[in-house]
Amino acid sequence: MSNRSLVAIEDYTKDKILYMLEMAKEFEKRPDRRLLDSKIIATLFFEPSTRTRLSFETAANRLGAKVIGFTDPKVTSSTKGETLKDTIMMVSNYADVIVMRHYLEGAARYASEIAPVPIVNAGDGANQHPSQTMLDLYSIYKTQGTLENLNIYMVGDLKYGRTVHSLLMAMRHFNPTFHFVAPDELRMPDEYKIYCHKHGIRYTEHRDFNEDVIADADIIYMTRVQRERFTDLMEYEKVKNVYILHRSMLAKTKDNVKVLHPLPRVNEIATDVDDSDKAYYFQQAKNGLYARQAIICDVLGITLDEVRNDK
Repeated sequence: MSNRSLVAIEDYTKDKILYMLEMAKEFEKRPDRRLLDSKIIATLFFEPSTRTRLSFETAANRLGAKVIGFTDPKVTSSTKGETLKDTIMMVSNYADVIVMRHYLEGAARYASEIAPVPIVNAGDGANQHPSQTMLDLYSIYKTQGTLENLNIYMVGDLKYGRTVHSLLMAMRHFNPTFHFVAPDELRMPDEYKIYCHKHGIRYTEHRDFNEDVIADADIIYMTRVQRERFTDLMEYEKVKNVYILHRSMLAKTKDNVKVLHPLPRVNEIATDVDDSDKAYYFQQAKNGLYARQAIICDVLGITLDEVRNDK
């Protein structure tokens, strides 16, 4: 079962991504099912989370599973010195799937290599966030009608933003053009630009963020400058409000453009954007339920045909 884990989005082929989007579509039609009666889902969150944890737990509950786990490592035996390996092996005795968020890059991969049950990576440091990527892809597909040939603008914290790293990798199958909008301190790391070159992904880098820069966007993907990733708070203060999207900046954008954000937002999207028909971030969060229902079922070996035939 461990080889069914979802650790990194590059574990998914193009066909697999499209398959998972079809499964998410089925769950949006009818989220409440009993496909996971008698199953136990463990949510182990070594870092704070609201949307990811709640949507995974809601997904499990709507599928008939029960949920165990923790949201604060301070209440676990890790405070007594228990290793991650021992925690994973112990929880594997009680659960059929482990959904894990951890502050260390590579923690989910390590867990998937030792656990006898599937691991779902709910974020590992600044590395990846594949379940967020699946709901992002579903949101893009729903709003654009395709994943092919899109202009995607990634704005803000591109250095530490695991959501943009994962989305970049997933979109390699669909001929995107990326626009990386960031200050020098938060620009897209070289390793991901090398990845773009390797996979023939077009990209342009920008320091300016204004209505002319974003006029050709299909997707504007805003990100929060993550205070928790900075060791120097003076550096954080310097860049935290560097880019703010105001409604007036959308005046020149195309009719089909949608503004996405993995949330939580701080100041990077002004509230006057919220009632624009180009704002999609709250619906995007809702799509997380369907995408994560699909992920949980898939790692447990439940197929799209079984979902479609479930009456």
